[in-house]
Amino acid sequence: MIPTPPYAYIPGQTPRHDEDLFANLSASVEQGNLTNSLAWRAGLHYLEFGFFWESHEALEQVWLATPANSAERHMVQALIQFANASLKSVMQRPNAVLRLCDIANEHLSFCKSNVMEQDVKLWRHKVQKLMDTVTT
Repeated sequence: MIPTPPYAYIPGQTPRHDEDLFANLSASVEQGNLTNSLAWRAGLHYLEFGFFWESHEALEQVWLATPANSAERHMVQALIQFANASLKSVMQRPNAVLRLCDIANEHLSFCKSNVMEQDVKLWRHKVQKLMDTVTT
């Protein structure tokens, strides 16, 4: 089971979580088995349910364990930037949303159709959908 934080942290609006909340996530990361790690699963879970800052924290642990310049590293970085863009959307910072979505798309451009059990085309669609929310 993935531990869900009691609330979504939004800088300047809610209190920051205790650092111990994420301690078990970093311990779960093992090179070669990243998609089964608690950090990866939690990062995706948090992203799906609107815990954007928390998603970044979890996914960063996975990113640190990926090989440099690999498709896996680019995928994780794309999801981190998407989480950041989503957080900026909540904070009503449209210019930051667009900038971060551009960065996410750039990372996705290094990925094939499926990386770390994630559909690249689906993530491109999600990034575009977020961009559309601030440009319409």
